[in-house]
Amino acid sequence: MRETGKVKSAPGGIIGWISSSLGRLIISLFVPIATFIVLWQGFIFLRDSKAPQIVIVAVAIVWGVGGVAVLFYVSNWLVEKLSSQWRQRLQPYVFVGPGLAILGWFLAIPTFRTLVLSFQDFTSTKFVGLENYIFALTDRIMLEAFRVNLLWMVVGTSVCVSLGLLIAVLADRSKYESIYKAIIFLPMAISFVGSGVIWKFVYAYKGEGSGIQEIGLLNAIVVGLGGQAQAWLLIPFWNNFLLIVIMVWMQTGYAMVLLSSAIKGIPSELLEAARVDGATEVQAFFRIIVPYIQGTLMTVTTTILIFSLKLFDIVRVMTGGNNGTNVIANEFYIQRFTYNNAGRASAIAIVLLIAVIPVMIYNLRQFRERKAF
Repeated sequence: MRETGKVKSAPGGIIGWISSSLGRLIISLFVPIATFIVLWQGFIFLRDSKAPQIVIVAVAIVWGVGGVAVLFYVSNWLVEKLSSQWRQRLQPYVFVGPGLAILGWFLAIPTFRTLVLSFQDFTSTKFVGLENYIFALTDRIMLEAFRVNLLWMVVGTSVCVSLGLLIAVLADRSKYESIYKAIIFLPMAISFVGSGVIWKFVYAYKGEGSGIQEIGLLNAIVVGLGGQAQAWLLIPFWNNFLLIVIMVWMQTGYAMVLLSSAIKGIPSELLEAARVDGATEVQAFFRIIVPYIQGTLMTVTTTILIFSLKLFDIVRVMTGGNNGTNVIANEFYIQRFTYNNAGRASAIAIVLLIAVIPVMIYNLRQFRERKAF
């Protein structure tokens, strides 16, 4: 009887191995990987299929959404079969793991590859050391791009945040608040390329020497007031401010919405007490409202700052970087796709990444202090 009890308490063979913690752990890792491979092969099949496009799109949507749901369900079900210790260790990665894998594949690996390419020549076959970085930090065109980017960062960011804060405060006291905010936020629904095309018509100018005089909205207003039509985008230095207007037009609504939400969180009793004590509206604004929403204010500022540092679409569509409007991202595009110099383009991309990282770190610290995540 004692030997029989030992046989029953010590399962053997495949069933015993599967029921063990190690076996269940291996299966919990193998099954999601196998499921992912099946899904991947299905997408490859759809990509190479000769079926009608609408059928491929419909099947891809069903296959993708359903496949991801199956992948999560199977992974979670298998992890729940493990012991409580392993379940606590692995279950978070069932949900976080795919996101980390996507970030690694589409962000970390390309970043590392770009870093390697930045030390190679334009053919990506020979290492040239820091030559590309010397170009990125000392070339006349690059220095001009840095100055223009600095102009966007200082003027564009400050105007966007200032206008957004002013509109948020004023709209908060109006009975038509939702209408005003909707109108100001509306440009956020337009892509950067679309905004560039719209404003290119606003600044349009074609002189009489071309056989026809064609002017945009801005020149029409100038001519209507008795002035002379101008090729605004060809005027060095000042054309940068005309491009910054587009950024202000698009990003002010973003700043307004977030700052308005923060202002609505200020206790009304606090403002009423300040007014009872004799504080003017200006004093209440600078001594109560601004300090109270300082965290949100800094987050909005740094977010728009990052946008202005990575700016590309508006400049590319409007001027192509000509006439003193070139920015870092546009120069990266030119080096890579016009001059086919992968080394210099990669170095410029890494420099841009390094410039953005400190602002991102500060932003993350602000989120952590506010317990946003």
